[in-house]
Amino acid sequence: MTLTPLVYWAQRHREIYLRVELTDAQNIDVRVQENILLFRAQGHGAKGQNEYEFSLEFLSPVKPEVSHRSTQRQVNITVRKEQHGWWERLTVQERKPVFLAPDFDRWLDESDAEMEIREKEEKKNRLKASRHKDEGFVSLKTGFLFIYNLVQFLGFSWIFVNMTVRLFIFGQDSLYDTFHTISDVMFFCQILATVEVLNAAFGVVRTGVVPTLIQVVGRNFILFIIFGSLEEMHHQPVVFFVFYLWSAIEIFRYPFYMLGCFNTEWKTLTWLRYTIWIPLYPLGVLAEAVAVVQSIPIFYETKLFSIPLPKAIGTAISFSYILHIYLVLMFLGLFINFRHLYKQRKRRFRTKKRKAN
Repeated sequence: MTLTPLVYWAQRHREIYLRVELTDAQNIDVRVQENILLFRAQGHGAKGQNEYEFSLEFLSPVKPEVSHRSTQRQVNITVRKEQHGWWERLTVQERKPVFLAPDFDRWLDESDAEMEIREKEEKKNRLKASRHKDEGFVSLKTGFLFIYNLVQFLGFSWIFVNMTVRLFIFGQDSLYDTFHTISDVMFFCQILATVEVLNAAFGVVRTGVVPTLIQVVGRNFILFIIFGSLEEMHHQPVVFFVFYLWSAIEIFRYPFYMLGCFNTEWKTLTWLRYTIWIPLYPLGVLAEAVAVVQSIPIFYETKLFSIPLPKAIGTAISFSYILHIYLVLMFLGLFINFRHLYKQRKRRFRTKKRKAN
C-alpha cells in the first residue's frame, strides 16, 4: 500500500510552494513529467519511518525545472508556473487529494499577492537607486585613490631611479649630496602622505589609523626636523640610506594599491608588497635611528628647538633630551607596525590559500 505524506501548498503569481511533512527525509526524488509532479522519499511521516510518495497533476502548465530543499522537519518544493497568473485551485481535479491542505503560513489571496509584488518592485527600485548612488561615490573614490597612488608611485620611482643612477655614475660621492638633489621631491611625497592618515580616519580605505599615523608622523619628523632644520645633516651619508630604503618600499606598495582600485592583482607584485618590507622596514628604522643619534649633539650645541623654562627652575630643556625619548618611541613604533604588517601578510596569504583549496 502506497503511503502519502501530508502536503501543504500556497501560490504566488509565478510559483507554487509545497511543504511536505517528512522528518529526516532521505533519497529524495522530485521531478515534473508532463505537468505532473512526482515525489518519493524515505523519512518519518504520519505512518512512522517508511517510504512515502505522491503525485499532483497541476491545473495549468508548469516548467519542468523543480527545486527542493530538505530540512530536519520537512521538504520544501518550489515549482515555477509556465505563465504568470493566479490559479483558482492547484490540481486538475476539482476535488483535492485528501493529503493536500493549504499552507496558511504562506497563504495569500490574489490581492495580497499583488500587493506583495508591488512592495518587492518598490524595494527593488529603492535598492537600484541606492546602488546607482553608491556606484557614483565608489567611482569617485576609486578615481581619487588611483590618482593619489599614481602620483606617489611616480614620485618615489623618480627618487629611487635618480638615486640608483647617481650611485652608479658618481659612486660614493653621491651619498653626500642626496639631500640637495632629492629632498624637494621627498618633501612633496611625504607631505602628500598625510592624506593616508585622513583616508584611514574617515574610512575611505580599510586600514588601521594608528599604524598609518606612526609611519607618516615618524617619517615627517625625520625629514623635516632632523634633516630639514639642520644644515649640518644635509651632507651626511645617512640621508641617502633613509631616502633609498623609504623609496624601495613604496615603489612596490603604491602600484599594488593602484591595481587594487580596480580589483586587479599581479601575483608577483602582491608577494613583493607583503614581503619586501620584512628586511627593508627594520633597516629603514635603523637608518632613521642613526640620523637621530647623529643630530643629538648638534641640537645640544645649537640649542635649536630648546624649550625655555622660568628662571627659578632653569634656563631651558634641550631638544636633544627629547630625542633620547624619541629613540625609545621609534623602536616601540617599529614593534607596533611590524606586528600590524605581519598580520596583514598572514591574513592575505592565508585567505589566498583557502581560496585555492
